[in-house]
Amino acid sequence: MEKEVLDKLRKIVGVENVIVGEGIGEEYTHDEALGVKHCLPEVVVKPGKTEEISSILRLANKERIPVTPRGGGTNLCGGCVPHLGGILLSLERMNKILEIDEENHVAVVEAGVVLSSLYRAVEEHGLCYPIYPGEETATVGGNIATNAGGMMAVKYGVTRHFVLGLEVVLPTGEVIKTGGKYVKASTGYDLTQLLIGSEGTLAIITKAILKLIPRPKTRLTLFVAFKDLGKGVKTVLAILRRAH
Repeated sequence: MEKEVLDKLRKIVGVENVIVGEGIGEEYTHDEALGVKHCLPEVVVKPGKTEEISSILRLANKERIPVTPRGGGTNLCGGCVPHLGGILLSLERMNKILEIDEENHVAVVEAGVVLSSLYRAVEEHGLCYPIYPGEETATVGGNIATNAGGMMAVKYGVTRHFVLGLEVVLPTGEVIKTGGKYVKASTGYDLTQLLIGSEGTLAIITKAILKLIPRPKTRLTLFVAFKDLGKGVKTVLAILRRAH
């Protein structure tokens, strides 16, 4: 990558947030997917706000440099592996919980917020974010980009069922906002749902408006073994029928 481009990146996010060469750690070359080849990016860039991401993407678009967004790197599909080199855009610094709205059961968070932090914050308000993919160091943005499910998906649904709105940056650097603090809107195409599960191919998620539910009074984890898959499935359905 040309020195001029690196200098521009350093000007956007600060010298300490641009990593090149031997300074790039092994953790940025892979995720948790088995059999996916580790790939080294040319540069790791760590923006701290949406405006910085916008400037980075405008620069990358102009210079025709590939960009790979990365959250916690816990996904199992290779989506955050920089197969094309270029810029690895890590959202780890964008980790602020901006608002917890108790009245509307809503949280507004940056994309780099890890699930463990979100769980603790909303539970202090008597609320719950019921998406549990099994890895609490995963980020909200990564969950949205992959439409993560998890161990409570059968009862509550997957990530897309709890995202009310997004702030994203398009490849051109344009910032758009979708959805809001409401359940239904008739304002055209549902861009929020289009972006969920898009694996960073359409835009980079920077903020999210998440739907919350009242915190369950009790929680219990059971491991039950079944010799027959069919009986296991029928048992789950029976439990769901009795849960209401």
